[in-house]
Amino acid sequence: MGVTDPAGPVMDRDEVDRALARLGQEHEAIETSLLALQDHAGRRLLEGARLTGVTRERWQATETRITRLWAYFDAYTAALRGAREIRARRRWSSREDLAELTGLLRGESVTVPGGENGRLSETFSLSALVDRMNELYATSLDVIVAADAVWSALPARIDLLAAELQRTRQLAHSVGVRPGEHPAGDDLERITRTLALLREDVVSDPLAFWVPAEGSSAPGGGRPDTTVYDREARALDDVRREIDAVLTVRQDAEARLIRLRDVLSRADRTLAEARTARGEVLAKIAATEVPVVSGPPTALQEQLATAAEYRRQAQWHRLSPLLESLEEKAEDELLRARESLTAVTAPLAVRAELRGRLDAYKAKVARHGLAEDPLLVERYDAARRMLWSAPCDLRVAEQAVLRYQQAVAELLGGASAPQDRKGDES
Repeated sequence: MGVTDPAGPVMDRDEVDRALARLGQEHEAIETSLLALQDHAGRRLLEGARLTGVTRERWQATETRITRLWAYFDAYTAALRGAREIRARRRWSSREDLAELTGLLRGESVTVPGGENGRLSETFSLSALVDRMNELYATSLDVIVAADAVWSALPARIDLLAAELQRTRQLAHSVGVRPGEHPAGDDLERITRTLALLREDVVSDPLAFWVPAEGSSAPGGGRPDTTVYDREARALDDVRREIDAVLTVRQDAEARLIRLRDVLSRADRTLAEARTARGEVLAKIAATEVPVVSGPPTALQEQLATAAEYRRQAQWHRLSPLLESLEEKAEDELLRARESLTAVTAPLAVRAELRGRLDAYKAKVARHGLAEDPLLVERYDAARRMLWSAPCDLRVAEQAVLRYQQAVAELLGGASAPQDRKGDES
């Protein structure tokens, strides 16, 4: 080779020695990386696993690349060894030796049998061969690291979740939460099936659960895809909360049933009081429409009996929603009973207010020394007879009270009588 050789100008001895030293260091680095790749736990797992899907396809291609990588490395080693032998012939290399070394170190001097796309061989310069080996190494390592990362992360997490799932199923069974009988029991069955299939898929096809990092060219850049796992973990949390609610029911069911009976009993007593008050109103107040008081709803008592039966049979999963519904309905029933009593007794309240107003004006008249005034006595007696007679016509009695107020106002200062029901009690 001469100065016109494609490898460029002939290198001198110092350049050759520096190039050999650099190539030697690269050789050691590449050999170390290849041995580490060979011993990588992920590679051993890939070799021994029954792979499916995208992982099987990519691992088959990766095995071919690794085989090719070792072939390239052997060719690189042989070329480097040949160059070292030429340099070792003499302490001071001749012009011919330097020309030959220049061709080996800078030219396309390395031929590797076989190649991609069915070629019989490939020819590289040592630097190009290093670049090619680095490319194959990075691509192969990316597959191995990704698969190993998925295997290191997901199966262990799935196993932990499955163990928690098993404990939850046992607890659910103890409180009657079973498939076909309670939605949470059906959810537990579905989560169990999903986790079993997920683990099987992760073990056989880990690369299907790998999400590469965007914009990253480093081998293994990315993260395991935990979408399915996270969804099932959240579903199990929901089931646990449901079972906790059932357990809470088991712990305080008797107290809640006692409170329910008490609320319904108060509602019944209030309705009974309202019915009694209605009879009194009809007897004492005339020309007044009094609302009918309904009886206690038998459906609530029947549901309460059902709840008590669920408790005796330890059917906590059925008792839980029934108690919640009953507690809400019982409070509504008590409120309805109180509103009914208020509506029924409203005429009595009006009569009591008129009586109080009449007596207040009488006291006012007495303070002013007018208690014996004939007109006031007459109108007071008329109003009092109406308010203390049975049945009492409230409309007529109210007019009588207003006439008494008017007379009082005229005597005390000539002011017009107040027309509101409150009156002036000062």
